[in-house]
Parts: sequence; structure tokens; C-alpha cells
Amino acid sequence: MTTTLFLASQSPRRAALIRLLGVKNIQIRPSDLIEAMDSDSSTAENVLRLASHKARHVADQLSDGHGIVLGADTTVAIGSEVLNKPADAADAERMLLRLSGHTHTVYTGVSLVNLATYEERSFVESTDVTFRALGREEIRAYIATDSPMDKAGAYGIQEDFGAVFVRHIDGDYYNVVGLPICRLYVELQRFAPDIFL
Repeated sequence: MTTTLFLASQSPRRAALIRLLGVKNIQIRPSDLIEAMDSDSSTAENVLRLASHKARHVADQLSDGHGIVLGADTTVAIGSEVLNKPADAADAERMLLRLSGHTHTVYTGVSLVNLATYEERSFVESTDVTFRALGREEIRAYIATDSPMDKAGAYGIQEDFGAVFVRHIDGDYYNVVGLPICRLYVELQRFAPDIFL
């Protein structure tokens, strides 16, 4: 019997990426936890903790079920500054001006919880992204599309005008989209190989 993967996210991008791996039985079970960063922890520690909290929160709701719960959290950091989803258009403009002409890091924490055993496997992947210098007018035109408003760092790299801002990537491209699928595939093969049947 094929193992079900319960995705603790309502992100259509993450669901599409999981399908790329060949996982056929996916159920969307978004976590309604409030996401809050801990200022005493590193960005990597924060995304790992939040991914684990999301996965375990959904696993608790499905405690009589079978399958794997996947929780994930992605954020953008430049230096010591963390850029989550923008609060409004002005915040999005501030973020994109901050990223303009610089390299930032996209961190994604992933947590897998086995509903049968409650065993958890978690990891963090990071990707460095370098932006070209951006003009204020092109930033404002992009914000006017409303696309950056639901994305960490106020930009998307896939099927989105934000892709033209990116000059160079060092690391997993799909990590910037929302899930590091190379590492995720390897971890799922070890942790839950039945998910691919």
C-alpha cells in the first residue's frame, strides 16, 4: 500500500515540487501555527524549529493515521537581517532595495514525522542568491503585480518576474522555490521508501 505524505503547508509550490519527486499520494494539511522567529537562535535553527513544530502539530491531529507528515519553513537572510513575507508594499520595496546588488541566503528547514512511530528526521538546506542592481521603478512595477506579497524576501524565482532579478545561484535552485528536492528525495528514500510505491 502506498504511504500517504501529509503536507503541513498550503503552498501550491511545495505540493508541485513533491509531485516532481514521484510521490503520488499527497494530502494537504496546512498547519495553523503562528510562525515566530527566536532572536536568540540562528536563521538555520529557526527554520528547523518552525518546520518541526508544523510537522508535529499536524502529526498530533493525525495521531490515529498512517503516513509521513512533512513540515517546512523557508526564509531569506542577508547578513544578520531576516526577511520574511513583507507586511505591505512599502516593506516589500524596502526588502528588494536591500537585496539589490547583493548576495543573500535562502534557508529551508524540513521536518519529516512518521505517524506510526512518531520518529522525526529534520534537516536544513541553504542556497546563496545574488541579485543584480535593481531600479526603483522596476521594483515598484513588480510589487504592483502583488506577486511578492506572499513570499519570503518579497520575490519569487519560479514563473515570476522576480526571476529577472537573479544574477547567480550557488546551491539548490528548488530550495529557493520552497523545498530542496534533491536532499528531500534522498531523505525520503531512507526514511520512508514506501512513499514512492
